Amino acid sequence: MRIAYLDCFSGMSGDMFLGALIDAGVSAELLEKTVAALNLGARLEISHVNRSGIAATKVEVWVNGEKEEPAGSGTHSHFHEGHEHDDHRHDGAHAHPHHSASDSLRTGVSAPDVHDYSHSHGRSLKEIRGIIGRAAISETAKQTALRIFDAIGGAEAKIHNNEIESVHFHEVGAVDAIVDIVCASVGTEALGVDEFVCSRLNVGGGTVKCAHGVFPVPAPATVEILQGAPVYSSGMQVELLTPTGAAIVKTLATRFGSFPEMKIEKSGYGAGTRDFPGNPNVVRLVVGEATGTIASKTAQDTVTVLEANLDDLNPQVFGYVMDRLLAEGALDVFGAPVQMKKNRPGTLLTILCRPEDAAKLTQIIFAETTTLGVRSRQEQRQTLARRWVSVPTPWGDVRMKIASMNGTVTNYAPEYEDCRRIAAERHLPLKTVMQEATTAYLRRVEKP
Repeated sequence: MRIAYLDCFSGMSGDMFLGALIDAGVSAELLEKTVAALNLGARLEISHVNRSGIAATKVEVWVNGEKEEPAGSGTHSHFHEGHEHDDHRHDGAHAHPHHSASDSLRTGVSAPDVHDYSHSHGRSLKEIRGIIGRAAISETAKQTALRIFDAIGGAEAKIHNNEIESVHFHEVGAVDAIVDIVCASVGTEALGVDEFVCSRLNVGGGTVKCAHGVFPVPAPATVEILQGAPVYSSGMQVELLTPTGAAIVKTLATRFGSFPEMKIEKSGYGAGTRDFPGNPNVVRLVVGEATGTIASKTAQDTVTVLEANLDDLNPQVFGYVMDRLLAEGALDVFGAPVQMKKNRPGTLLTILCRPEDAAKLTQIIFAETTTLGVRSRQEQRQTLARRWVSVPTPWGDVRMKIASMNGTVTNYAPEYEDCRRIAAERHLPLKTVMQEATTAYLRRVEKP
């Protein structure tokens, strides 16, 4: 089984992760094409730098001929529909060019005590989904990018007690952050690993001052995103882990732990903006083949199980509820017939979700069904390593989901939605499209 180990001994930000991907062998040209596909007037500048004696790759985002960068004094630079705002200040130097999402996101129209935003509302999650959806990248990469943005948006919504759709992204929704997140998703797919393992996360220290007051590092959004993740502080009084970096880690990592047993194939270092003497400001990415006991293990993670008994819900509504829950991030939704009190037939609605999505999905259950109570519990699950590959058919590319254990493929299947779309557009039998995709995958596997 091919695995990647992300060593965040000096925290991480989005641009550092991109640098590590390129340093570990992901094509810089691929990421440059990805930026162009976003159609945001951005480009990447890639350079080789030294951080406390460690050679690393630095990635910077240029927008309309200008470099997106933080002020050296620690000032937060916020980008709102093309305008730069210096709204918040750190009580110390910042390690990375991306700053705390909680210091820059606004859920209202304006913030008179900081800056008048009434001329523009920033980018909503719906707008960002549109930008990503229109980009000429794989569906797998799109879904990964959306999950990362959902993690940030969900954290902000909870902090400000708002619905996720009402959150407007200012700094985190700026062009450079969209570039970081989408390129991270495309680069991760290109890396071709079955599992991401991550170290404990060094969050840094000190305080950050924003419109809502002075907060200790890690920032509120980062804390919310990192629920369930192991963190620590090395004592450095700087913000080492940004919300964007935290969201990338939580989305990609199947587990956290020490350096796994593996046969190392390659490694890469991604550099942060600042250079701290004696403390290399880099993130390390190591890729290789799992060996020993880890190779025979399946991935394990924690999921939340939500349940509700329904005996007076219109059956027509049930299908809509299932679709909405899946669209909002549920991992699985299903119903089972049950016999309830007074001998009434009913349905047991069960949802599997990530712990951070449980509150949002519970609200949807209450809003859309007739239940008066929702049960929840945490459970451990084991999953096979999985990845996606695209295969060509006479009617267009189809994604194949590949599952493996101990490095051996155990299951493969064409993505239903891809096949359904092609069948509908080309007026073909669905089974014909699925068979053709499977044949194309097998031809690819059998190629010498």
